[in-house]
Amino acid sequence: MQVAVVTGASSGIGRSAALQIAARGVGVILTYGSNRQGGEEAVAEIEKRGGTAVALPLDISDTAGFPAFREAVADALRTTWQRDTFDHLVNNAGFAGESMIEDTTEESFDRLTRGLFKGPFFLTRALLPLMADGGAIVNTTSNSALPHVTAPGYSVYASLKGAVTVLTRYMAKEFGPRGIRVNSVAPGATRTRFADNAFERHPEIIPEMARAFALGRIGEPDDIGMVIATLVSEEGRWITAQNIEVSGGQNL
Repeated sequence: MQVAVVTGASSGIGRSAALQIAARGVGVILTYGSNRQGGEEAVAEIEKRGGTAVALPLDISDTAGFPAFREAVADALRTTWQRDTFDHLVNNAGFAGESMIEDTTEESFDRLTRGLFKGPFFLTRALLPLMADGGAIVNTTSNSALPHVTAPGYSVYASLKGAVTVLTRYMAKEFGPRGIRVNSVAPGATRTRFADNAFERHPEIIPEMARAFALGRIGEPDDIGMVIATLVSEEGRWITAQNIEVSGGQNL
């Protein structure tokens, strides 16, 4: 059985990706940050559907914890799947941050950098020895890094997501000799816990936002999770180094 590691899978896009990947017969090691209950519920849902999953804690902004996390992954692989390696990595964990450039502090800048760029970079580096040849990596970026979705207040967030888009291309080049494909998906506005659960707290903004989408609504987690699952599957075997916008035509 193939196994995938999906970070930030206690809710939203990450949880959907974990469920969609598991539905294709792949074992899943999923991670959670502060939302342990969400991680355990995702495991329960996968098991209820006949799949196999393990939930592990991970602070994506704390690189010092990565060696211990790698050992936890190795232990889960041996215990649950009798394997020494896993096949796919979905770098989804992260968090939002919004402030105008003139109001941005070094502290908030550094926090976002650790969570959105440094974390995924060094987590991938830490896990590479456990990755099997011929697998796939998917990085979650954002269409806020694309020219047609520029929004005031997201300069740091979008810039770091743009950096991950570039990193994706370089990973694809460097890991290609091992047969590892690397792509990124760039969601548009999606109904998740993003920005401190903004959509749940302010549902009145959704109809107005929906007008900016060619398909007439904002995204749902499964809209993106299904694409991630496809990219790590056999159907995505000839796709690498791509940043795929998955936004229903936002600002088209």
